[in-house]
Amino acid sequence: MGRYHRHGVQSTAAIAGHPLHHMLIVFPVAFLIGAFGTDIAFIVTQDPFWAQGSYWLLIAGIVTALVAAVPGMIDFVTIDRVRNIWVSWAHMVANLVVVALALVNVGVRLDDPAAGVQGWGIWLSGFQTALLFFSGWLGGELAYRYGIGAIQDYSPKAEQFHVEVDRPDVAAQYGRRSGSDRL
Repeated sequence: MGRYHRHGVQSTAAIAGHPLHHMLIVFPVAFLIGAFGTDIAFIVTQDPFWAQGSYWLLIAGIVTALVAAVPGMIDFVTIDRVRNIWVSWAHMVANLVVVALALVNVGVRLDDPAAGVQGWGIWLSGFQTALLFFSGWLGGELAYRYGIGAIQDYSPKAEQFHVEVDRPDVAAQYGRRSGSDRL
């Protein structure tokens, strides 16, 4: 089970406290967005090199997405807090849809990558990229707002960086009262 602390909950799939899922997701994100970029390059240049590059980037994106999904699923299954947040469910479903779209995208390019790009390929790449941005935003919410995968700092100096600040201007912006307004 992940351990709770003042910054959130520590990942159970981690090395030296560093969450593996956070480290691995950069690869499928880069490959799948790169496939959209090379699709655009092919449309602009009509050079088959770019269509072939897209094909292999999609395959690399699928494989690395499945690798990154393993520690993500370990955290999902072993940390109650993760399963209780709707954002994590939406993040998981969006990522599964991205992988499914990438599989279909590879399928339309199997016989001829260039023809696949000109058909449904570029639209699938664009849609999976947009969905990947949305899913990445959700993943950021999990990490930064909900503290999933936070690293506990046992250092005695860590407390000096934890400061409570009363910001009436920020509270008013969100229609709330600050601590000093409540007195």
